[in-house]
Amino acid sequence: MYSTARSTDVHVGPTKYVNPTVRLYPMVQTSRYEWHRGLQPEHYKVRETKLEAPAPPRTSWAAFGLLLSPLKIKAGNHLSFFMLIFLDSVMRLVEWFPCHESKKFTAEAVKAADGNIRNPNEKMRLVVTVFVGIVLGFFLGVSFPTVYLTKMNLPSSLFPSIDLSYIEDKYSGFSTQALLNAWSSLKGNTDNSARYVSNEEAKIWVPTNPRGAESLPPGIIASESDFYLRRLWGLPSEDLIIKAKYLVTFTVGYAQKNNVDAAVKKFSKNFTILLFHYDGRTSEWDEFEWSRRAIHVSIQKQTKWWYAKRFLHPDIVAPYDYIFVWDEDLGVEHFNAEKYIKLVRKYGLEISQPGLEPNNGLTWQMTKRRGDSEVHMLTEEKPGWCNDPHLPPCAAFVEIMAPVFSRDAWRCVWHMIQNDLVHGWGLDFALRQCVEPAHKKIGVVDAQWIVHQGVPSLGNQGQAERGRAPWEGVRERCRREWTMFQARMTRAEKAYFDAMGVDPPNSTAH
Repeated sequence: MYSTARSTDVHVGPTKYVNPTVRLYPMVQTSRYEWHRGLQPEHYKVRETKLEAPAPPRTSWAAFGLLLSPLKIKAGNHLSFFMLIFLDSVMRLVEWFPCHESKKFTAEAVKAADGNIRNPNEKMRLVVTVFVGIVLGFFLGVSFPTVYLTKMNLPSSLFPSIDLSYIEDKYSGFSTQALLNAWSSLKGNTDNSARYVSNEEAKIWVPTNPRGAESLPPGIIASESDFYLRRLWGLPSEDLIIKAKYLVTFTVGYAQKNNVDAAVKKFSKNFTILLFHYDGRTSEWDEFEWSRRAIHVSIQKQTKWWYAKRFLHPDIVAPYDYIFVWDEDLGVEHFNAEKYIKLVRKYGLEISQPGLEPNNGLTWQMTKRRGDSEVHMLTEEKPGWCNDPHLPPCAAFVEIMAPVFSRDAWRCVWHMIQNDLVHGWGLDFALRQCVEPAHKKIGVVDAQWIVHQGVPSLGNQGQAERGRAPWEGVRERCRREWTMFQARMTRAEKAYFDAMGVDPPNSTAH
């Protein structure tokens, strides 16, 4: 509704001037000043007309048109939003320009103001502006790739009553926050609105996590485990009175219980005891006090290296500084585990074994105990057996009956164990691949020595075929596996060096 106007005479001449408190504006919708010539030729009259015209809409009709593309709005990345901003500006100019054009101060405008009559063209112009904005916004929305608009917080000057939490761009990955920043900067909005993230930003993906766990936050990942026994009650932090620093494993049958009992008693409470039962008998071992705190794994008719590959993964044994992977037929009268560890640390051995009594079950000169040293790393073998004095079996060599590995060395060795080659024959010649320099990191501890009793326990787990004893089939399988392992290692080395375009050094296979 238009209000009545008041007039103020302003003389134009040498001694008169326009009142500076009366500001002259072009015709605008909120306040309009109209000049017209009065009855006296020497005067001008200024009529100030207060209008109650509607303010330019704060909400862009183009944006409203976009909202009409039901919730699943089509818009192309940031381009569509820049176009939306551009269209919003155009619509505001369309709304404002007709008023600005009225600087012509026509007599008809004065008449309309005095007569309290709304110009019909202005009403039609407003209707057309709204309609065009909605239509253009709608077609802009359906013309670009899909953007899901479900919840987002837009600047309050644009959509004060709409709360939308996120925009997920299905194709570009352009972040919602970046779009909001661009919108706010172009609209001149200086308010610090809350940051909302898209679904893509909210998803966790950490490439450095263990394989398969990339979607987990790093702080929750437990990539390693142990063999520590825990209670079913109380606080987890109070479960362990002592954390064992070392692990010793024996592959056992109940027939060797006395031998194993004597061996286990050589290891202090600093050791976790793990028994692999190849005969399926486990409960009988409870006659020994230490058996109640030991770990028992029972699968019938399997070998030490079959168990090791499946139950001694490096991430499972990671808490232990050293891992003993021993047979059941070892005499330990002259052996002390704690003293052995001290010597291993003293000489920096990554892979080692106790020296063997010369008169019992000796195969290689390298593993023979020497009475004049604590540790030895080199030996002399039969003529022609060692092409290089730093290579097996003259150096960098221990047997597979009673090896001891550092944590790091075991991680390498475990990966070298073949799933189908269960006896481990030939593995001892390849251990040098896992430490450097091997002839200084692999050695035999003479000061703590054992006796290899040579009990053919695995032979009894075989099967008689074609008139042969069970142990004969087992021994034949051992030899065949040695040949197969050598062939695989040779092929693997050759393939690697061929791919690198260099000549291979001395082969690992013996």
